Amino acid sequence: MTHPDPATLLESAITIAAEAAAVLVEGLSRTRTTVDTKTTVTDMVTEMDRASEALIVERILGARPEDGILGEEGTDRPGTSGVRWIVDPIDGTTNYLYGHPGFSVSIAVEVAGRVVAGVVHDPLHEEVFTATLGGGSFRDGRPIGVSTETDLSRALVATGFSYEPDRRRRQARVLTELLPQVRDIRRMGAASVDLCSVACGRVDAYYERGLQPWDHAAGALIAREAGALVGDLDGGEPGFGFCLAAPPGLFGRLVPILRDLGAGEA
Repeated sequence: MTHPDPATLLESAITIAAEAAAVLVEGLSRTRTTVDTKTTVTDMVTEMDRASEALIVERILGARPEDGILGEEGTDRPGTSGVRWIVDPIDGTTNYLYGHPGFSVSIAVEVAGRVVAGVVHDPLHEEVFTATLGGGSFRDGRPIGVSTETDLSRALVATGFSYEPDRRRRQARVLTELLPQVRDIRRMGAASVDLCSVACGRVDAYYERGLQPWDHAAGALIAREAGALVGDLDGGEPGFGFCLAAPPGLFGRLVPILRDLGAGEA
């Protein structure tokens, strides 16, 4: 089977993400009519999450009706083409609900099970991060690269927390042990944005446990193509068990520390 060129897939993803982002920005001025919860009271979903995903799915299937789609808000379409789109219609819903910067539309495209293109559109900062496999990473069309920091004591490290209270307590204990060893900690509230922050050197590293595919698929590609190492604490791919993204000079230093602190079980 002949698969489409990653650059062509990325072009479509950029266009679709921009349209969804515009809908989200317009929705910020509306009164929320629906705010539901999923796993806990802190795990929220709004009518705008669902509207954004519906728009994205409609646009993808309108252009490529045989493709598969996996979306955070319930879309799970297998497809027959070998191409699958991984969609987070609003990554950082809590930020969005409060009108706080730090949310995005994240779209990745897999071909034969491998992510080959990704876009993370940050509407309030008006930044669009993109990458194709082997093609480098870009912010608003300009090449980006990770930090060159190698000294952990000077590293600005981003992280995120679970929605579950007990896991949050464990993660806070990990954080209190890590904090004295690094320059500082940042918690922005959207994994895709955090991964892009690693990609452009806005933070030196990022770690989190409990991510779903739609949280990291596009951002991980963008971070890798910018020069980051991205994986779990055991040499595997990033996933629900753990995701760490950092330049090569910091990744190997953070792995044993996070492992010793029990971050992979927190």
